[in-house]
Amino acid sequence: MKIREIIQTLFPTRTWKLAAIIAGGILCGLGSYTLYASRAWTYLSDDSATCVNCHIMGPYYATWNHSSHSRNATCNDCHVPHENAVKKWFFKGMDGMRHASVFMMRGEPQVIQAIDESAEVIMNNCIRCHTQLNTEFVNTGRIDHEMAMAGEGKACWDCHREVPHGGTNSLSSTPNALVPYPKSVSPDWLKDMLSK
Repeated sequence: MKIREIIQTLFPTRTWKLAAIIAGGILCGLGSYTLYASRAWTYLSDDSATCVNCHIMGPYYATWNHSSHSRNATCNDCHVPHENAVKKWFFKGMDGMRHASVFMMRGEPQVIQAIDESAEVIMNNCIRCHTQLNTEFVNTGRIDHEMAMAGEGKACWDCHREVPHGGTNSLSSTPNALVPYPKSVSPDWLKDMLSK
């Protein structure tokens, strides 16, 4: 079956074809606007300011920004696997989609905690960055996330709970934090209409 015949079968009349073109245009327009409004291109970088595209991440960004880690580590250095590029981007994409779905459904808890997959990545990155400290000085580097979860040792955050987020334990922990929130993409006329 040729493409022309398939199109003729799906859209037998000129009205159907016109409706399909209009619907396709609307979908492409809404999809493009969604990518623009969500600042989707910023997620391709390692810039930590990207995390505050979601306003609920403000306290976590603010506390990280005032920690010693902000001088040497981005959010991705701790929260994304670094074994290879495929694993990094797959994890980043899946984690981002999970975050987006939770935030869109307003399902975020007051206290955000890492799920098991993220906790494993975080601990592996602690060990990766602090290998010399953990193996030569304090000899704890032989413990990984699975061993810690099985009770055969402690996870890094069991002792270093405040690193690097300095006691952030809820979304309201730093209510007046100054963080680089992105400029709103809503037009002024819409803001004015909604504020009345």
